[in-house]
Amino acid sequence: VGGKEGVLKILKLEGNQGSGNKGANNLTMNQTLEGHSGAVQVVTWNEQYRKLTTSDQFGLIIVWVLHQGQWLEEMINNRNKSVVTDMKWNADGQRICIVYEDGAVIVGGVDTRGGC
Repeated sequence: VGGKEGVLKILKLEGNQGSGNKGANNLTMNQTLEGHSGAVQVVTWNEQYRKLTTSDQFGLIIVWVLHQGQWLEEMINNRNKSVVTDMKWNADGQRICIVYEDGAVIVGGVDTRGGC
C-alpha cells in the first residue's frame, strides 16, 4: 500500500486453513517502510527474486528485500532529473526497465549495485 508523504506499508494476509470461515485471513505482517519523502507513485514486484521496487513523486527509486522477516532497502537510485512514469521487471526477473517523464529509459539488472 503506497500513499502520501512517503508512506509505504507492507501487509501480508494468509488464509486461515482449517477454519470453517471461508475467505477468512490473518494479518501476518504489517510493516511501514521508511525511505520515500514524496508520494509513492509506481510500485512493481519481482516474483523470481522477491524484490519490491518503488518510486516516488521526486523520482527516488528504492529496491526492497525481505531479510529475516523485515523489509530493508537493498538499493537506492535517484537521477535527480525526472520522475519515473513506469517500471517493470522482465519475466525471469533479471532486468528492470525504468521509464522517466523526460523520455529517458534505463534498463538495469537484478544484481546492479550503485544504481539501476
